[in-house]
Amino acid sequence: MAEARFSVPDMSCAHCKAAIEGELSKLSGVERASADPDTKLVEVTYEESRVGTDRLKKAIESAGYTVAA
Repeated sequence: MAEARFSVPDMSCAHCKAAIEGELSKLSGVERASADPDTKLVEVTYEESRVGTDRLKKAIESAGYTVAA
């Protein structure tokens, strides 16, 4: 299992958290997704052989949020 952290500066509430975690959990290979509106960080545990960080970022973006560089 691999872990990735993403900074999501426009995440601000429980709805944001639910939307981001929901999109990430749809991906095959994601074991755990945890979004924290207070720290503006998203932590994902995933199987590298099934999903990559580019796809994780795209899932966050498809939920309507920006991933900081």
